[in-house]
Amino acid sequence: MTERPPEQVIIGLDVGTTAVKAAAFGLGSPFERVAIREYPLLRPAPGQAVQDPAMILSASGEALAECVAGSAGAEIQAISVSAGMHGLMALDADLHPLTQLITWADSRAREEARSLRETGRAADLQAATGTPVHPMTPLTKLMWFARHDPQTWANARWWVGLKDYILVWLTGRLVTELSSASGTGLLEMSTRAWSKGAITLCGVDPDKLPPILPSTSVLELTAATAERVGLPAGTPVVAGAADGPLGNLGTGAMERGVAGLSIGTSGAVRMAVREPQVDPDGTLFCYALTESVWVMGAAISNGGVVLRWTGGSLAPDVKATAGDEGADAALLELAASAPAGCDGLVMLPYLLAERAPLWDPYLPGAYLGLRFGHTRAHLVRAALEGVCMQMRILLDRLDDVDSVHSVRVTGGVFRSELWREVMAAMLDRPIHVVGEAEGTALGAAALGLFALGRAPTLTGAVTELAGAGGPPPEKVEPDRELAAAYDALRASVPGLAAKVGTVAELFDGAGVRGASATDLRAR
Repeated sequence: MTERPPEQVIIGLDVGTTAVKAAAFGLGSPFERVAIREYPLLRPAPGQAVQDPAMILSASGEALAECVAGSAGAEIQAISVSAGMHGLMALDADLHPLTQLITWADSRAREEARSLRETGRAADLQAATGTPVHPMTPLTKLMWFARHDPQTWANARWWVGLKDYILVWLTGRLVTELSSASGTGLLEMSTRAWSKGAITLCGVDPDKLPPILPSTSVLELTAATAERVGLPAGTPVVAGAADGPLGNLGTGAMERGVAGLSIGTSGAVRMAVREPQVDPDGTLFCYALTESVWVMGAAISNGGVVLRWTGGSLAPDVKATAGDEGADAALLELAASAPAGCDGLVMLPYLLAERAPLWDPYLPGAYLGLRFGHTRAHLVRAALEGVCMQMRILLDRLDDVDSVHSVRVTGGVFRSELWREVMAAMLDRPIHVVGEAEGTALGAAALGLFALGRAPTLTGAVTELAGAGGPPPEKVEPDRELAAAYDALRASVPGLAAKVGTVAELFDGAGVRGASATDLRAR
């Protein structure tokens, strides 16, 4: 990358689950500046996963200011915004938070989601909105607030998502945009407006939801935020889109047969489609990027967080010895010492309320096939392989929609050779590893360039920002021996699960004989 900024840059501001990234890209140049600030995912009670809105804004301001300073000498054309999906928070009439941000990982609304599935309403809701019914969605979260927190329900003037709150901070305007709205479970895909049926179901006043703008809408930076980050007041702010669809744009997964796969705290795989589609099996979501570009795919709640869990629960000494910065590398080195397939050990990595493919927040995690000879290294590697196995299940489901011949991947985990080789072999397809900044942040910046009329197409905008001299994505071909081992491992899972079911019969006479799955969950 060049050290001297070009004449013009555009900034993609990517506000995610545990970090915010501000990335400046040169127009027609390989220039790139990236600033990152992290913040915690808080767990104040079992099943809850929230974030402090003030902490998110503080981190966003710091990252944006650092990125602007690193681009000194360049004219910044705009800030274009990406944000994590499915969050919900209440604001008062002065736009001050009444709640923390209830994130996608929060499962407090699992009973509301289950009731919608058991009554048969879930299928109709997904057909209308493109969003599977799950505790992650603002739809079910609103139902939870109405039933369990009547004071907040009564006091809330607005119900908003993460993107909406970031836009308030940047522009002073309370709005949302089509892409983020399409992940709420409240948007009618056919009309691109709030769904009357979904709104009636959750009981929210539609006047308490923000107006929906196109994702290419251009707003202006307020004087207060401009001063904080070192930009002129009135700098264009492009409303942008949700992080999932923007990940496809930024990684170049926009063509037929090319899927985009991302792993951060969670994980997802998606493909671009030209109009909203409904998955008859209910596995896949359908979210907007723009009016004319949508993505179909599926997400798992348990991505990189699973390896992090192994560090805290199975190998705290490794983490302590390596320190925070070296912990992931030390864990991966431990995992690499175990053989591929972990001598028959399989992990079902359902640590957080899982989403696809079953959309069942009650699924528990488990190790299957555990034997005396298995070591801690096997347990850690099985966790990594378990995440990759889940992504293969989702990719197979996308294959049913349209054959996928290659996958473009992004996320910090893919700095690791082990993650790259296991993922390529598990998917049994070549993967193209795209740089972290060249994922969602680049997608946001490219959408911004397109919105400003500086590029004729979305893909042309990506080329304008990343194609001038930048290195091509690294291609990783699946190792045939590893792929065969993982095919055998995947084939073993039904038999292992059946054996666990056989063991469960021993407990039928211990006070649970005849209990249904629902009864057992309640207990």
